[in-house]
Amino acid sequence: MKTVFIVNPKAGKKKNIEKLIQRIKKGAENISADVEIYQTKAVGDATRFVRDYCTVHGKARFIACGGDGTLCEVLNGAIDFAEAEIGVMPFGTGNDFVKNFDGCFDSVEAQILSVSEKCDAIKYTAKNSDETTRVGYCANMFNIGFDCNVVDAKESITEKTFFSGPLAYYLGIFTTLIKKKGADLEIEVDGKVVHKGKLLLTSIANGCYCGGGIKSNPRACVHNSRMNVNIIKNISRITFIGILPHYMKGTHMQKKGIEKVITNVSCEKLTLRPNGIMRICNDGEITSAGDTTFEILHDAFNFVVPSVNAVQNTVDKQTV
Repeated sequence: MKTVFIVNPKAGKKKNIEKLIQRIKKGAENISADVEIYQTKAVGDATRFVRDYCTVHGKARFIACGGDGTLCEVLNGAIDFAEAEIGVMPFGTGNDFVKNFDGCFDSVEAQILSVSEKCDAIKYTAKNSDETTRVGYCANMFNIGFDCNVVDAKESITEKTFFSGPLAYYLGIFTTLIKKKGADLEIEVDGKVVHKGKLLLTSIANGCYCGGGIKSNPRACVHNSRMNVNIIKNISRITFIGILPHYMKGTHMQKKGIEKVITNVSCEKLTLRPNGIMRICNDGEITSAGDTTFEILHDAFNFVVPSVNAVQNTVDKQTV
């Protein structure tokens, strides 16, 4: 199977991108593998490239070299091709999806040689401001309200200061906490309305992590055919600050009385109906949407979990 490394040059500094490309070439040479390297040219280019590649060449393995946004683009390009496989070499600021797995994701050789496993994905259908609809897919998590506002703030902090990664995200939290925008939504879970009105945030998760390692949805699982949903009420700043350390570590659902603050449910289908247009963060990338429906897709894509054993087995065979 041909392995294609999809490199997002915006995910790192130019010199680091060049080093990454040399690492890929060297790793492929070490195991005599046939690989291709493609550098994306604009937002959405990875989706277009992967879809076109699969249409022309059929079966292939695509390694997203970037952050969760790059993975999301690759997923959206590969989702309709059953034999396509997807992997990740973490090169972004968050890289939260890979935190759901034990694997040596930095190894080029392991990315090429390891087997893939089935993972769920979330399909969303969103209404645009002009009443048209768009359909897309998410590997890790959607965030609406406070979490989405934090990502907006984090991007601004990264652009205007020398802060980046998790530190910029934490600064974004406290910047957003001052404004405390939240959201105003009706939330329907598996056909039942469970919330209507203002809230601080809601997260719709396939994986556990967001924001570079914040374990916001510790009950989420990428293999269980369910989305895990947090609905945090329109609580005061003081109350939120009190639960924030637990929220970051993923221990908030164990906190006594947390059900008064957070509703946590698992479901197969969910609909958000905002009061107007909402900002929605899909794997770190922000767009605007009206009414939006989310559905879990079981075993939606083949995800490469890189293993050192796969590399060692190949080396052993070569030395026999």
